[in-house]
Parts: sequence; structure tokens; C-alpha cells
Amino acid sequence: MLPIVKRFTKGETKIYKPPPRVNPEKAANASETASYVDLHRDRDGPGILPAARPRTGPLAGTEPNPETDRDHHGMSIKSDRWIRRMANEQAMIEPFVDGQIRQTDAQGRRVISYGVSSYGYDMRVAPEFKIFTNVLSAIVDPKEFDSRSFVEFEGDVCIVPPNSFALARSVEYFRIPRNVLTICVGKSTYARCGIITNVTPFEPEWEGHVTLEISNTTPLPARVYANEGICQVLFFEADPDDVCETSYRDKSGKYQGQRGVTLPRL
Repeated sequence: MLPIVKRFTKGETKIYKPPPRVNPEKAANASETASYVDLHRDRDGPGILPAARPRTGPLAGTEPNPETDRDHHGMSIKSDRWIRRMANEQAMIEPFVDGQIRQTDAQGRRVISYGVSSYGYDMRVAPEFKIFTNVLSAIVDPKEFDSRSFVEFEGDVCIVPPNSFALARSVEYFRIPRNVLTICVGKSTYARCGIITNVTPFEPEWEGHVTLEISNTTPLPARVYANEGICQVLFFEADPDDVCETSYRDKSGKYQGQRGVTLPRL
């Protein structure tokens, strides 16, 4: 234990006791579940404090290394500044809307927002839809997709039948960099109405229009508004020393360069 240190201020004397210093090796080897030691510097100078988190996953059972552990970040989510720069310099999104659009439509109602946001991009749905129907009693088979499973529709407002499903596409054409992966999440405006949009990840170096899978989970017909926001794209960038060996372009992905509403392929 370090001795008590007197710290003098104007008109008074305060007793200050520095935090105890812990030996990193003893702290790390205290038990199998002992948490490793983080080195850090606080306001009163350097100190060594135990961090209450055991090493798990691939690092379980390995010796801690505060320096390398501190520097490892994995994939990081990208901000509006990065999205804007990539759109302008590498045509990552075309057409690109710089900012959130919340204008009103012809009937005076606010549109469902779209455009770049703090940490993502809200893409729009184009006025092209394929609505699934059971009129001809076709079976939906991903290995032998029957075009009789749907009816085509073009227009500003698509009505998705109760408990049914529609395919659509994005207005935007995307070009994903080699060190980037995306995920998509639905807009709360639709999600709170029981309308769920599913989009699979955009893989590194994939490009094309996004095929959107829109499900109406309610027992009522549902409206989907073309040329308005439908879901948000989040961009994640890999560390410079961890870029993938094989991109979607390298393996000649079957949906590379797709345009329009694209049906399942094998």
C-alpha cells in the first residue's frame, strides 16, 4: 500500500490516498475467471486497475495484451460524412440525396423520409412491384421459381394484400467498396404498421439495384408508397489489415449488376 500523501490547497490541508497499484500478472492469474488488467492514466497520474470482464470467444484462455487488445476495433459503422464522401468520389449511391427529405406530397401529407442520415442512408422504393398471389395456385419454390406466383404492378401506391408479400427494388443503384459490408433495417413508420422490409447484406464489391422483400403481416391490405423511404442502409468498414480475400465481384456473384426487380437465381 502506498503511503498517504498530503495535498495542500489554499487555506486547508486535504488527505489524499492514491488508488492501490495492482500487479498485472497476479491479477490475470488469480483465477480462471479473473478479469485482465487495463492500463490507464487518470487525472492523478498512472494507475493500474482491474477490469471486471473475462476474456471470451476466440481469446478465451489466452494471455491478455492491453496494447493489442486496446487497438483492435473490428468493423466500424460509418457516418454521414463518410457516406457523403464515398457517394461523391466513388459513386457509391446513385442518385444520392444529401440530407433527410421530409417534404409533403401532392395531398399535403409528409413523405416517408429518405436520404443520408447520421449513420446510414434511407433508400427509396421504386414504382415497380411484383405482388404475390395464389390465384393460379402456384407453389413458391426458390429452386424453380414460377412467374405465375405474382402479378406485376407499376404505380405510386402499391396495395399489398393481407398476409401477403411483394418484391420491389430501390430507386438507388449501389456500388459497395471492397472493404465494406452493409446491413439494412426497416423504417419505423412501416414497421409499426406491420409492414416488414427484408434486405440481405450488400457484400464487398457488389453493385446493383436492391431487390426489396416487403411483407404485410397484418390481416388488412397495406399501402406502400413509391419514391419514398423504405429502409435504412448501415455501412461497416473493415480495418485496413482485415480486408476480405474474396469479394462478391471476385466470385462472380449471381446478383452482380442486377437492375430492376430481380427474381431468385441459382
